[in-house]
Amino acid sequence: MMATGVESSFDAAGWLTDRALNDGEYLQPQKLHRLLYLAQAYFAVAHRGRPLMPSVFIATEAGPITPDVFRVYAQSRPYVETKPLRPDAELVLDSIWRRFGQHSVDYLTRQIKQHTPYLKAYEKGEGSIIALNDMVAFYGAEAHANQAPGGAPPLAGVLRPRVMRSHTGRPVNVQKWMPPEPKNAQAAKG
Repeated sequence: MMATGVESSFDAAGWLTDRALNDGEYLQPQKLHRLLYLAQAYFAVAHRGRPLMPSVFIATEAGPITPDVFRVYAQSRPYVETKPLRPDAELVLDSIWRRFGQHSVDYLTRQIKQHTPYLKAYEKGEGSIIALNDMVAFYGAEAHANQAPGGAPPLAGVLRPRVMRSHTGRPVNVQKWMPPEPKNAQAAKG
């Protein structure tokens, strides 16, 4: 089993809730779940299938949720001791917030409910687990090919680049380089 990006889904949920409050916004519980779902998907794409959180998402009529966070956050934000995030997890959560945070919960839900991983799980029945492999496939390689309305943006359109300085002091955008997967590894998966 691969190590997750954060120790608990509550670390990620707390970070998003705090970020919303810092931006003067109340983060609705359903919107929190949509953002956590997208964060799990894009983190896994960026880190070769490694999940952000040790959580599963299930397909419900309302959209994807992670049951433990859903139950605890149902009434209000609970007091949970959270830990500081590692830079790779914080980069993804910050990018998710910047890319999707301004959208309404209804918009996010409508979009995600059109995405293949959610549809595939929901067809099996409400409460079915949304497979992380399906999320990685859809939000990774398929997102590059799928530019139709309702499609997911590719990773490069979500992760904000880090700004560093060149040797002359000029700011430049940089992103972590990930070597391509060997062709024989791709054939073994298919």
